[in-house]
Amino acid sequence: MTGVELHHGAATDVGLVREVNEDAFLVAPPVFVVADGMGGHDRGDIASAIVVEEFARLADQGYDPARGAAVVAEILGDCQARIAEYDASQRAQGAADFHAGTTAVVALLIEQSGEPKWLLANLGDSRVYRYNHGALEQVSVDHSLVQELVESGAITTADAAVHPERHVITRALGGTGSAEADYFVLPLSAAERLVLCSDGVSGMIDDAAIQHILGSADDPRDAADQMVAAAVAAGGRDNATAVVVDVVGLVAETPYDSERQRVSLEEKLGALP
Repeated sequence: MTGVELHHGAATDVGLVREVNEDAFLVAPPVFVVADGMGGHDRGDIASAIVVEEFARLADQGYDPARGAAVVAEILGDCQARIAEYDASQRAQGAADFHAGTTAVVALLIEQSGEPKWLLANLGDSRVYRYNHGALEQVSVDHSLVQELVESGAITTADAAVHPERHVITRALGGTGSAEADYFVLPLSAAERLVLCSDGVSGMIDDAAIQHILGSADDPRDAADQMVAAAVAAGGRDNATAVVVDVVGLVAETPYDSERQRVSLEEKLGALP
């Protein structure tokens, strides 16, 4: 696959209410993940860690860029199986009705028709945004009860932000609900920046605030830090995690050889016979 130069930043914070950070993230170019664990200490943190471990293995071993969606589906299936095994082991030790779970958002580079593109996948209410030409757009669609109510016309988007059941999700890894992800493909030109974040960010600061941060912070590390800091400053009611990825450009297939370039120039100038 054609090489793509990426710059990235990531930040996470336990927030001001929770005792344990159940979020986990992975920055292993070209694979990026945010997972938001559910179920409390030793449940959500284990589930989110499993997701990061499985995708880290994918990044280490490599993958066929032409099979992006199938590869991600396989890894998510492995995550689901490991979380189920963990649940079973806890119940066998006497933990009745034990269910660990986690959301997951994934971004990785794939190849279609000989061109590199972003493949995005999501399960739950963690989000993927794209930032292009100064405008922010949510790419993923929340798998949540309030999103279903919005789509049905029962409530407005503004109502969803304060709805008492806004944290009820309809898809996740682990538990008894659906674990089927949604997939999106974006040309690299359609996203100067990608943002992956847990709802501890998107639930605390609105899209306008995220857009402002992305527009004012040139370095993705600063952008991720500022998003998480803003979420904590807004109340920090949940763990907050953000990963920001910039597409800088394509990497030349033939590496630049500075020594050879110097010799060539000397030859042209007659410095060498």
